[in-house]
Formats: sequence, structure tokens, C-alpha cells
Amino acid sequence: MAEAVRARVDAWCWAVRLFPTRSAAGAACRAGHVRVNGERAKPATIVVPGDEVHVRGGERERVVIVQRTIVKRVGAAVAVACYLDRSPAVPPREQVALAGVRERGAGRPTKRDRRELDRLRGRG
Repeated sequence: MAEAVRARVDAWCWAVRLFPTRSAAGAACRAGHVRVNGERAKPATIVVPGDEVHVRGGERERVVIVQRTIVKRVGAAVAVACYLDRSPAVPPREQVALAGVRERGAGRPTKRDRRELDRLRGRG
């Protein structure tokens, strides 16, 4: 296992299995979905033990504290030991808003419908 004192945030996120590929980790950094210590992170941003990394993706936000820095992908059991997970709890499936159900033949959603759905899901 290649352990380093410092590591790039995209390589570290991929190595600890927060992203399926390194290119996906880099793309998330460029899109502004990764923050290190509250600051927006570029793919080459350096992380060291003690840094707080926020990763936003899909329906969930992950908040992890770097425990060890690694640059090579490792098994899931070893990867979990490299960070301390401080992510908010996932809400129960019953509380998650369902996707908008439309009547058959009602056509595509309008902008107004989309905004209402986003507001309902807490994104607006």
C-alpha cells in the first residue's frame, strides 16, 4: 500500500472509494462538488491528515475527515480506515420524496413543474 504524507484530493477520493474512477473524482472537483476545509477544491489540491473533505454527489453529501493519505486504490476494509465518516444520516426511504408522478398522456413537465419538484426535494 502506497502511503504518503500528502496526496491530491482527486487521487485520495478515488483511492478511498468515494468515487468509482479517478476521472469521475477529477470531474467532481472541477464541477465544484468537492470541498476541502470549506474551500472549493481543484483536482490537484493537496490533502493531509486532519483535513475535512465534503463530497456532494447524487442525493447524498459525504463529510469525511482524512485519517491517512494514500494514492493507490485499496480494498474497502483498508479504505474505511483512511477516513472518519461524519456524513449526516441518510433519511429513511419512507421520508424521501418520490419522483413526480404524472398522469399518463400529460406530456413533459414544464419549467414550473420542475421547479416545484426541486423545491419539494429541497434543492431549490
